Amino acid sequence: MPQGMQLGDTKAAEIKAISIGKSFGAFHALKDLSLDIKRGEFLTLLGPSGSGKTTFLMILAGFLAPTSGKLVMDGKDITSVPAEDRSYGMVFQGYALFPHLTVEQNIAFPLKVRRRSAADIKRRVGEMVERVGLVGHEKKLPAKLSGGQQQRVALARALAFEPSVLLLDEPFSALDKNLREMMQEEAKRLHQETGTTFVFVTHDQSEALALSSRVAIFNHGELLQVGKPQEVYERPTNRFVAEFLGEINLLPLDTVQLDGERASGRFEEQTIVVNKSAILAGRAAVAAVRPEHMVITTDGRDANCNAITCRVEGATYLGASTKYHLRTRMGTSLAVSMPTATTQPMPPDTDVWVSWPVHQGFLLPNGS
Repeated sequence: MPQGMQLGDTKAAEIKAISIGKSFGAFHALKDLSLDIKRGEFLTLLGPSGSGKTTFLMILAGFLAPTSGKLVMDGKDITSVPAEDRSYGMVFQGYALFPHLTVEQNIAFPLKVRRRSAADIKRRVGEMVERVGLVGHEKKLPAKLSGGQQQRVALARALAFEPSVLLLDEPFSALDKNLREMMQEEAKRLHQETGTTFVFVTHDQSEALALSSRVAIFNHGELLQVGKPQEVYERPTNRFVAEFLGEINLLPLDTVQLDGERASGRFEEQTIVVNKSAILAGRAAVAAVRPEHMVITTDGRDANCNAITCRVEGATYLGASTKYHLRTRMGTSLAVSMPTATTQPMPPDTDVWVSWPVHQGFLLPNGS
């Protein structure tokens, strides 16, 4: 590659990861991972600690070389291209600001490295300072800024040279809840304004669902599911994804029967009906329902709903919602989340029906 040439000079790149593997000795951090990152999307890599998401981000950035597989950006193989030639911006959890440089000097740094003109640097720094809401703070050193302001500087610096891809490694995890939510909105706004491809790493499920165009879920070095936030939350493909993304009720069914667009099975001597899925007829499966999709009633008769009898064991007040803890006649524990303002309190030992619409339930493979 000619000196000074960079890949991805056009705004917003697309990247194809093809059969990426990464091993550290006998430990396989990534296992034959393939993923298409779409041009201009906000893709979040989500998973628990040690799932491989950060290793994959470091390979995207060029800081780690894959053991196997390749990366293709805009049709060009970049597997062996050094990090400095990939035209990527990077934002870290620890900000990584230069402590001896002011806000404007930090933002200007990547532009100076790329030998932009003084006039261009001044213009671009001014644009970024305004864009991230730091007008009036240009001459301050990082030590004089709050955590949120420092992260804004880091975002501005990473976007200043108009990278084709912005990589973000758990950038808001060190912030308190209110500030973290504020910075999440800031990241969404910057993505919409710039149109840059964002690849964001987090272990926070709520953050992933709130920010993303799509979510890629990792565990034990494998990519388990990729989809829009609502898709992966409402229709997870396996039990790990279902449970990792939020609390869920799991009802073991005996042999599944198919009837047109619906499937059914027996749970504790009651028939449970869900929309048809990829689960094959004649197999045992698990019906899954999110707590917020269930309601507690005194009458379980509704042709479009499933209903099972339960006993209230207790309740947890959560402000806007109250979570009820229930148990079926045969001992299965359930959780039901209902709006506090519109729900009558139900004391322990109350016998009730728990019901939910057929379309809100889905099937998972048994034992997945």
